[in-house]
This record gives sequence, C-alpha cells and structure tokens, in this order.
Amino acid sequence: MDMKTALHSLLIASTTSFALWSPAADACTRTLWNTNHLAVLAGRSMDWAESTQPRLMILPRGMARDGGKLGPATVIKDNAARWTAKYGSVVTSAYGVGAVDGMNEKGLAMHLLFLTATDYGAREPGKQGVQAGLWGQYLLDNAATVAEALEAMQRIQPVMVEYAGFKSSLHLAIEDTSGDSALIQYVDGKPKIYHGREFRVLTNDPPYEQQLAELKKWDFSQATRETPLPGNVNPVDRFIRANYFLSTLREPQSQRQAVASILSVARNTSVPFNAPYKTPGSTYDTEYRTVADLSNRQYFFELASSPNVIRVDLDQIDFSAGAPARMLNPDNVELSGSVNQQFQPLAKAPF
Repeated sequence: MDMKTALHSLLIASTTSFALWSPAADACTRTLWNTNHLAVLAGRSMDWAESTQPRLMILPRGMARDGGKLGPATVIKDNAARWTAKYGSVVTSAYGVGAVDGMNEKGLAMHLLFLTATDYGAREPGKQGVQAGLWGQYLLDNAATVAEALEAMQRIQPVMVEYAGFKSSLHLAIEDTSGDSALIQYVDGKPKIYHGREFRVLTNDPPYEQQLAELKKWDFSQATRETPLPGNVNPVDRFIRANYFLSTLREPQSQRQAVASILSVARNTSVPFNAPYKTPGSTYDTEYRTVADLSNRQYFFELASSPNVIRVDLDQIDFSAGAPARMLNPDNVELSGSVNQQFQPLAKAPF
C-alpha cells in the first residue's frame, strides 16, 4: 500500500493508527546561516518518493488545536495536548494533516526531518502527547524564541503514530531571529538536545553525534576546487557538503544576495530527479526548497517541478484571532514573487 492509499484509508475509516511519513522515502537537509551581519536565514530541502501535496498555509492566532488528532482520527487517547495558538504562522503542510516546515510571526522557524533511529520512548503519563506531525506546529503556536520552545518541550511528548508499517520517525530543527538554534532528537527513548548557534546543519541518519564524528574526518581549511568532496545524496554526504558550502558563503551585500546564497546551498544538497535511493530503482527526489528569512519575516518557497521562487511577507499578514486560515497551492507555474494576495480563505483549517 503506498502512502496516498494509506492516508486515504485513514481519512475514510478514521482508524486510530497512522504514519505520516514512510521510513523508506524521506531525506532532507536544513542549513542555518547565522554568521553574516545582514540577516538570519534557514534553508531547507524536502526530499520524498512522491508528492507530499504541499500547501502553504496562513494560520492566525487563536486557533484551537488537538495534538491527539490526525485528520478526523484520534491517535492519542490519553492526555493529548490541546492548545490555542498564541502566535500566527506560515507553514508548509504535508498531505493536509500536519506542518513539516514554517515560521511564526515572531521569527521562530521549525523544520521536521526524518531520522530512522527515532524512539520517542514509552508514553509518559505526566506529559501531554502530541502526534509527531504536529510537533513543530505546537512550538510555532506557543513560542517566540528557541529558548521558549525548549521550555515548551518540557510539557509535551511527541508520539509515534503508525499505519501499515509506516512510522513518523522525525527529528526537529528550530531557530530564531537572534541566530539561536536547537536540534532535537529522540533516540533510545530519550530526548537529545543540541542547543547553540553552532548547530547549523541537519540531515537524516545516523544520529547527530555520529554525523559530527564523520565531519571531523574532513579538513576544509585550505580548500580549493581540487579538494575532494563527498558528492552522493546519502545523508552523511549531504551533511558534510552542506557544512562545507555554508562555511564558504561570503558576507551578503543585500537581502536578495543573502537569500540567493542560502538557497544555493539548499540546491547543492538537494536530490536530483531519479537519483538512486537505498535500492536500485527506488528514488526520493527533492520536491521543494524553502528559505526562512527570520530577520525580515519572509518565507520563500521553490517547488522543484515548477522552479519559480515565491515569497510570503509575514509583516503584511493579518494574524489576529478570528481572521480566516488561508491556503495556497504552490504548484502553479504562473506564481512568482510575492504571493500574499493569492491565498484563499479556508472554511476550516485542516489541523
């Protein structure tokens, strides 16, 4: 059963188990550029074996959410987190049932990526459960900074959800306008948090400590175009390449140059169409790339199959409570530049 069929079955039957992402199909790269003097920017690629049906969504303050729900199904029955959004956000959704990337009006951004080793641990009754597809949204709704997000993490526990053998094995990267950063992984049932401006790159497997160990094997201090560089699309190669090219970026002279610079790294660590995955014939192409300009409150999106860069200006959005949630399908070759006016109101937000 493919992912679309699995999702369709869930939404029709309202079963209580589901997986938002397939462990055989996800790989992404997040890069944070917080060392220039112009702006704090985070780039991200989303790699997937099929379309995740991405939609850009404007979600105002005051929205009520249920962390135990996935679509109409209840996936957490005991002590599910329920909250009201303190901050508005712009996010990219997957399959209409969760947010995998985005930023809020205060300039906190989040990015959910796949990690095979993810183990959220046994359910802790003292913590409110959030199904993993809403983990990042919970932080955008409730925190303005990385420090506040980490404090909010003390109250919740991401919960693995499953359907037909697919698991939501995710880890999370967050950053804010100060350039602060945190990476959160759950391995062996315990959260491992890497908090500091130096944690700028995240890909997938293996767990982060092992990624750092691999990076130490490389010396790029005197690099030239003749310097060997890992060039395949596996997570370790992308991790090393992203760290290298991020370190070579020049001080930008304009916001346009800054956005183009971090986007160039995201493109370099993307997966070309039909690049082999774990087995011959399997693929996980890059579906889209995003850039969150936290300093200027702008969110950029580039669909790989329709390569026009579009932009959402958060400072021009009415995020007030009671304003409608709005949605934009980015799969439109006519879209380019600012798309604030292209969003359409929703009668009801999907999550």
